[in-house]
Amino acid sequence: MIQIPQGFRLAAANADFRNKHLDRNDLSLAFSDAPATAAGVFTTNLFRAAPVLVSQEHIAASGEKGVRGVLFNSGQANACTGEKGRENCLLSLDMVSQALRNAGEEVSSEELLPASTGVIGAQMDMDKWAAAVPALAASLGSVSLEGLARAMMTTDAFPKTAGRELALKGGMVRLAGVAKGAGMICPNMATMLSLVMCDASVEPSVWHDMFRRAADATFNRVSVDGDTSTNDSLYGLANGASGVVVEKDELPLLEEALTAVLGELAYMLVKDGEGATKVMHIHVTGAACDEDAEKVARTVGHSQLVKTAMFGRDPNWGRIVAAAGRAGVNFDPMALRVTLCGVELFRNGRPTDLDFDALLEEPLKNMDLPLDIVLGEGEGEARLLASDLSHGYVSLNSDYRS
Repeated sequence: MIQIPQGFRLAAANADFRNKHLDRNDLSLAFSDAPATAAGVFTTNLFRAAPVLVSQEHIAASGEKGVRGVLFNSGQANACTGEKGRENCLLSLDMVSQALRNAGEEVSSEELLPASTGVIGAQMDMDKWAAAVPALAASLGSVSLEGLARAMMTTDAFPKTAGRELALKGGMVRLAGVAKGAGMICPNMATMLSLVMCDASVEPSVWHDMFRRAADATFNRVSVDGDTSTNDSLYGLANGASGVVVEKDELPLLEEALTAVLGELAYMLVKDGEGATKVMHIHVTGAACDEDAEKVARTVGHSQLVKTAMFGRDPNWGRIVAAAGRAGVNFDPMALRVTLCGVELFRNGRPTDLDFDALLEEPLKNMDLPLDIVLGEGEGEARLLASDLSHGYVSLNSDYRS
């Protein structure tokens, strides 16, 4: 069982934001007893939702004083909602901060970060917020990490949690993360919300830089359907409640643990891709530079023809080769090598003589499919996790609003 880092308490309540009268929570809060250093990585979409804009403002203004928590709601994205959406976002923070103050917590609305997911364009139902916030505040400290993850879910098939414990000179440090997301997932963030809590003390600038690098190595290396949403938000809070100050020579250890937590969560997003049955572990090597390798990995990972072939358990090397060839990268086609699940499919400009249909019949039944692409003798490399594309994806997304 993943332990919640010291100094953090979690809360959740059912506001019925989706109007389906489901017996499940859709409003949740991760709260730090002391001000925490906050870092955030957000969508690159020009249509950024109100909670994204407000969170960016609050993090920028937090400076050394920090923030106290992240407020999640599922079912209402509050994206493309204009000035009214921003007003409602701020009002929701006012409601929650007031409820917390009524419970004896000294917290302002500016110390909370909003995060929303759901249908784009719908205004938030503030009457439902008002009805649910007291229950949210009353539950503070009684909700588990899994409970927080479940309250964030929309089309997710399972809650996503990950954690690490790290022994440093000053003592034990804990990290715990949650995420939601199953569709509209692409490099440069995704239709996902995620939070990592840490009880170590880290300088704000160091935490920000560390968080950005960890996100680039994990969440920005996944693809389900090539879409980037309006609400993508990844938060990191470090509150120092363990009493451990991370020394300079220990920072790489903390970054390694943070990257591992985010890596687990990112893998779960792809595994839980809407309708997904496979996860391609694409590894491109031999490129002239890392950027070229990344272009090839993303082109292959986004290819609908490659994705559908993997869903059909078809080792169709032609689709992989064609995708690599149109990635806009200059390499020698005769040097290209493609290996799927340890079986080499393509070499020297032609398919190999192996009976790869027979050799891959059983391996392609697995969830995880390693796909290695060698472009030449260069030192550039890149990795990407990508799901397949199934009938289930179409079914889920053809009537999402209903």
